[in-house]
Amino acid sequence: MLCSMRMSDTRISVALAQIAPVWLNRSATVEKLIKWIEKASAEGCRLVAFGEALLPGYPFWVERTDGARFESRLQKRLYAHYVSQAVDIEAGDLDKICAAARSNNIAIYLGVMERASNRGGHSLYCSMVYIDADGCVGSVHRKLMPTYEERLVWAIGDGNGLRTHKLGPFTAGGLNCWENWLPLARASLYAQGEDLHVAIWPGNVRNTEEITRFIARESRSFVVSVGGLMRKDDISGELPEAKLLRDTADDVMANGGSCVAAPNGEWLLEPQSGEEMLYVVEIDHQQVLEERHSLDVAGHYSRPDVTTLVVNRKRQATAEFSDE
Repeated sequence: MLCSMRMSDTRISVALAQIAPVWLNRSATVEKLIKWIEKASAEGCRLVAFGEALLPGYPFWVERTDGARFESRLQKRLYAHYVSQAVDIEAGDLDKICAAARSNNIAIYLGVMERASNRGGHSLYCSMVYIDADGCVGSVHRKLMPTYEERLVWAIGDGNGLRTHKLGPFTAGGLNCWENWLPLARASLYAQGEDLHVAIWPGNVRNTEEITRFIARESRSFVVSVGGLMRKDDISGELPEAKLLRDTADDVMANGGSCVAAPNGEWLLEPQSGEEMLYVVEIDHQQVLEERHSLDVAGHYSRPDVTTLVVNRKRQATAEFSDE
C-alpha cells in the first residue's frame, strides 16, 4: 500500500509491518526487520511498528507442549534455546536495527524478548523498544504482567519504560498486548501527553478488533495496533524438537490483526489478516485537537483533586552496589 508523500505541520505517515519472524533465530530476524524498515522509509513514513516479541518470536510452543510440567527436560531445552536467541541490548544486539533507523531517518517500535543484563541475563522480559530516527534507544518497556501461559517463560516487568516520545506533531507511547487493557497503565501514558498510541500484539484479529477503537475513543488519540504472523511453515527444521513443534502447531497460530483507529473511533485501517504486508496510514494531529474539545481524560475532563495516579518508573534490579 502506497502512502501520500504530502506532509504538513500536522500530518505524518506511519507504517504497520505485519510480518512473521524467522522464528527463534535472532540474527536472521534482524536482517528481515531491516528490509521492512527500509520499505517503510521508502514510503515516506516517520514511524514503523512491529508486533509483540517479534525478535526472535513469540513462544507458541508453551500451550501446545505441556508447558506447565515442572522440571520437564523438553521445556528446559526449548527455554534454553529461547534465551540464547533473545536480545541483550547492552551487548549490542539491536545495533543493526538502530543503524537502520538512523540511515533511513525513521523511528521504530519493536517487540523483543529482552535478556536483561541488570537482572542476571538469564530471565526473559517481553519488551517494547522505542528507537528514534537518530538510532537512539529512547525507552525499553518491560511488559508489566505476562498473560497466562506466558508467565511460564517470561518474567514480570516494571514501570521504567512507561514513557512517551515526540514524533513530529505527535506524542507517541505504547504497550504490549493485554497490558493495553490495564486502565492505569494507559492513564500513565495519557498523563504524559500521548496522542499516538501504539499497541503491539503476537497477532490475532480477535485481540485488536475491539480494544483498538475503544482506546481511541477513550483517549481521543490515534491508535495503531500491530500484530505479527506465525504459521506452521515458519517452524524451521533446524530448531530443537522441530518435529514436535510442527506436529503440535496449528496451520496458523498468529494471523495479524493490524489496524488503525482515529481519535473518534472510526477505522482508518480495519483489522488485516493473512499475509505479510506493510500497511501505511497518514494521520493528522488536527483531528486529535478536534476530538479533545469534548473529552480530554488527562486535561479538562480530569479531576486530579479527587483521583491521582502515582507511577514508579524506577528500573527494578536485584542488587544495588556501592564501591565507596
